[in-house]
Amino acid sequence: MQALKVIARQFLTDFRVYLEPAAWRMLVLGFSAGLPLFLVLGTLSFWLREAGIDRTTIGYLSWVSLAYAFKWLWAPLVDRMPIPLLTQALGRRRGWLLLSQLCIVLGLLAMSFNDPQVALSPVVWGALAVAVGSATQDIAIDAFRIESANPDRQAALAAAYQIGYRLAMIWAGAGVLWIAARSESSAISGYQPGAWQTAYLVMAASMSLGVITVLMSPEPLRLAVLPAKNAADWLRSALVEPFADFLKRYRWQAVLILGLIATYRISDVVMGSMANPFYVDMGYTKDEVAAVTKIYGVIMTLLGAFVGGALTMRLGVKRVLMLGAVLSAASNLLFAVLSTRGHDVHGLIFVISADNLAGGIASAAFIAYLSGLTNVNYSATQYALFSSMMLLLPKFLAGYSGRYVDHFGYLNFFVATALLGVPVLLLVALVLRAKSPSGA
Repeated sequence: MQALKVIARQFLTDFRVYLEPAAWRMLVLGFSAGLPLFLVLGTLSFWLREAGIDRTTIGYLSWVSLAYAFKWLWAPLVDRMPIPLLTQALGRRRGWLLLSQLCIVLGLLAMSFNDPQVALSPVVWGALAVAVGSATQDIAIDAFRIESANPDRQAALAAAYQIGYRLAMIWAGAGVLWIAARSESSAISGYQPGAWQTAYLVMAASMSLGVITVLMSPEPLRLAVLPAKNAADWLRSALVEPFADFLKRYRWQAVLILGLIATYRISDVVMGSMANPFYVDMGYTKDEVAAVTKIYGVIMTLLGAFVGGALTMRLGVKRVLMLGAVLSAASNLLFAVLSTRGHDVHGLIFVISADNLAGGIASAAFIAYLSGLTNVNYSATQYALFSSMMLLLPKFLAGYSGRYVDHFGYLNFFVATALLGVPVLLLVALVLRAKSPSGA
């Protein structure tokens, strides 16, 4: 009994960190970050498939999200360049956050006013604007988070961020489908573009949560940065030094670390590009997908993020990285089994639940790991480099996912994405054996 009391007290101590103001801010900012990603990468593919766009085209259009993989190119600007008026009024981090959020809202409005069945290009350009604005917001949020708390709080902030992020993805997935289904006319059968346009207008309005949080949050304290005197000085201090700092600190381990970053989420990202077309082709309705992801997805996402954050604090980041890598690859095999069962709602419930649990655990550990690699002097640039590398290879491969499904079918596709996770296990094992010079 005494041992149980000790465990209960330890749990309450660990849980209190989630009640701190910084954690609540990261929860909402995580929501603001997760909302646009799924609207251009996930839900959009459901909309396009229902509008009759072929899978190969949908796969290629997923390259719009490569904006996230190249955000390191303008991350130095977010780290160093002030925005007229906004920086003076809000500070550097909050100024960039607000600007990026306005770009996202405008892009979502552009998507909502067009029908891809009639004119696909305007929808694609709107999605590109959302992706660029969202990638910029990610840079600013990551720096904001890293600069808002000490290293011992980063795992908890990462978990809070991940909870908000996952909730937003569910709202941008299940919520959009639910709104679109409610907006359809029962007198008309088949594809109804107006329903999707209404849903995307609601998503644009949902970004107001992030805007309000930015306006009400304090600007984080950060180390002073001397202004560059000329273009060469700026290039060296804003672009070269952050990358050189990482290589100097980790030396030969840098190659190993960068390899792990580049492949850790490859199974999830490549599989996710065809998830919604898979639901449509298997005959699942918008209401069915929305209900399953809204109820079971939310529960398992919250559980996964909490478990991932708690395990990371208790066992260390690297051990939970291995657990997340195993679970992420294994959950794709469940989709392979589901593809052989046709329209199976109970099977969908189980698979989505397991996938969200695995994703929550893996993401919480991975975000904490990336945060521990950064130097606070270059937090925005270095974290943007890491998170961009995380997406570059997976997003590139995801562009060919539609062609792969067309040639080999969903079963082989899901098995192949699971096998992509095998090299990740080896890389995590090597990272576990290597002793990081910074204790990351």
